[in-house]
Amino acid sequence: MTTPTQVLKVVGPKLVPFFKTVAIYFVLYIPVDRPSLFAAVIKCLPIVSLIIFVLLHGMSLADEYAFSRRILSGLVLSCVGDALLVWPEYFVHGMAAFGVAHVIYTYAFGFKPFNAALGAILYTLCALVTAVLMPGLSGVLAIGIPVYNCLLVTTVWRAIARVQLFEELWTWTKLCSCAGGIMFAVSDAMIGIHHFYHPILYSQTLIMVTYYAAQLGIALSVVDSKADFKARRDAELLLQKERNRSQCQLTENRQLQERN
Repeated sequence: MTTPTQVLKVVGPKLVPFFKTVAIYFVLYIPVDRPSLFAAVIKCLPIVSLIIFVLLHGMSLADEYAFSRRILSGLVLSCVGDALLVWPEYFVHGMAAFGVAHVIYTYAFGFKPFNAALGAILYTLCALVTAVLMPGLSGVLAIGIPVYNCLLVTTVWRAIARVQLFEELWTWTKLCSCAGGIMFAVSDAMIGIHHFYHPILYSQTLIMVTYYAAQLGIALSVVDSKADFKARRDAELLLQKERNRSQCQLTENRQLQERN
């Protein structure tokens, strides 16, 4: 299992650009009511840094990089969404980009183990939050926000479900993606409440801190993704060998019975 110390040694230097660009964003702190191309660039730089971080961990069309490719695609779409959300008139377009990003993140995290109970709890919470926001929604947002919320919660569900703390089938990087999913939900919940229910004090700071933390956690999940792939493949090969052995034993028993 990858330890926190190992994670820090591997990722520390590669994350320097991310933390620098996050610092630049908050030092400049361009208000959201002043949209500009420069504001979009400054906002997107931390995500671009995470895209580079994922690429630095290796990328190819080989199966062992499938997880990394999906996380990379989600980050790219998130970056597009970030840029679009700088301008209020492109809010729906930005939300759509993030919606597709969540579909890809969910695909990356997978549906094993399933953990239906956790899913039921999270979708219930999603329904409650959506119900609170609905009176403030109209037009395409009255459809788009509930759909987006479902996609977001699915990502959170799958990020949490893959940890399996009590069965010791977890890693620190899986915990990072779990925390990332939760932070994503917190960030987007604040966006929804601030825009469609009640203004939140220091909303820009709170939203962006949790958002950047979310994407960082998700990006960190690629650190030992190849090791996870190898472990799963080895487990599948071992299971297949056991099945073949059992099948051979059954065949031998049948042959002995026929001879007798």
